[in-house]
Amino acid sequence: MLGMGSALETLCGQAYGAGQIRMLGVYMQRSWVILLTTAILLVPVYVWSPPILELIGQTNQISVAAGKFAVWMIPQLFAYALNFPIQKFLQAQRKVLVMLWISAVVLVLHTIFSWLLILKLGWGLTGAAITLNTSWWLIVIAQLLYIFITKSEGAWSGFTWLAFADLFAFVKLSLASAVMLCLEFWYLMILVVITGRLKNPLVPVDAISICMNINGWDAMIAIGFNAAISVRVSNELGAGDFRAARFSVLVVSITSVSIGVVAMIIVLATRDYFPYLFTSSIAVAEETTKLAVLLGVTVVLNSLQPVLSGVAVGAGWQSLVAYINIGCYYVVGLPAGIVLGFTFGFGVEGIWSGMIGGIFLQTVILIVVTSITNWKKEAEEAESRVRKWGGSIAYDK
Repeated sequence: MLGMGSALETLCGQAYGAGQIRMLGVYMQRSWVILLTTAILLVPVYVWSPPILELIGQTNQISVAAGKFAVWMIPQLFAYALNFPIQKFLQAQRKVLVMLWISAVVLVLHTIFSWLLILKLGWGLTGAAITLNTSWWLIVIAQLLYIFITKSEGAWSGFTWLAFADLFAFVKLSLASAVMLCLEFWYLMILVVITGRLKNPLVPVDAISICMNINGWDAMIAIGFNAAISVRVSNELGAGDFRAARFSVLVVSITSVSIGVVAMIIVLATRDYFPYLFTSSIAVAEETTKLAVLLGVTVVLNSLQPVLSGVAVGAGWQSLVAYINIGCYYVVGLPAGIVLGFTFGFGVEGIWSGMIGGIFLQTVILIVVTSITNWKKEAEEAESRVRKWGGSIAYDK
């Protein structure tokens, strides 16, 4: 859903840059239609999650508990369907502080409700589900109130039947965005799953989980740059200022890589100490220390890769990047990791090394693609895209 909502980063950003403010509300409503339909299609997966989990090898106890929690979490599914398009709608207008304040207030309430329902009243998983549902819907309601009351400087002009126009083209871009994002997220998640297939997996899985946690912290910074550059590129291309778009890519790439290098230095300097923040097991800590070098390399690569993906989203290259991700991650990186880890017996270090190779290859290809891009032509295509998917209606009226 986050991936499908990311289609709005291209469309809303370019429409905003082109001055077609009214179309942002139309695009958001189209995305609502698509994501709410997707949510309905996903409900059976939530309802039938216990037998699905048992089918893939989970214990009955875990499956039943997860299934109960999943059913309670169905309201959150529909909150996602509304929230992700709203996020992209506001981001395209650079109204990030609005989302920040709403999220900060809800986070405080979320903490209080979590303590009250889970710990104080002892509601367990049910309390956690109620808290999560409440928090997500509070965010959605607060953001909608802001949009409806302020009209978002003309970006919201009410509900319209135009939301159902050109849905096929919209679905196509949404699915391309979803595939691109899913392939990236699943790639590192698969690392943990494959590690679990080693002969003695407990210590390696614990170690790799710690490293993925650290990588996740660093990734939050890169994802912030991802959102920023996608908005900036789409805005500038929509406005026809291709030079500004090109310069923005250069600036954010240098900035993000610099932060990644600093993060790598911190990881390597503290590799004998940071594992003990997560575990009291000496064996797990030692294994994590061995993986620190690979973690450092991953941190640097993942500081630039999300930025380049953000550029792709801002320019509307989702389909191209999806194909690049398939080739680099699943044709090269994943098989290389399996061969190094299992065939050559390098274990978790081999699995991760092979998958780093996939990330490196993808990053190099995206650097080349970005470097040889004709940004003037991209600006012309952005104008064409705005007109094709509804902008002409805005021009006529």
